[in-house]
Amino acid sequence: MKASKQQKLEAKGWKVGSAADFLDLSAGESAYIEMKLALSDALKSRRLKERMSQVELANKVQSSQSRIAKMEAGDPSVSIDLLMKSLLAMGVSRTELAKTIAEPVS
Repeated sequence: MKASKQQKLEAKGWKVGSAADFLDLSAGESAYIEMKLALSDALKSRRLKERMSQVELANKVQSSQSRIAKMEAGDPSVSIDLLMKSLLAMGVSRTELAKTIAEPVS
């Protein structure tokens, strides 16, 4: 958010903060969510880079298209281990996985 917009909102009595502040998340909880979102983004990016449909990816990881859609959307019902297993099945290296979870989500 632009600083000028934030100042205008605060001047009108609004409180501006992050989702972590609003939800009162601990640093660990916030980091977990960031890692999960990074893995979801990486899965979708890799699938698109390889010009693969969600159905093709689902077949590759023995899942369903709807589950792939949930994985790519960062659905809370999807576990980090499923995201990681799917990325590994697509040929992502452990080093690439480490870089993915180390970088903050933009």
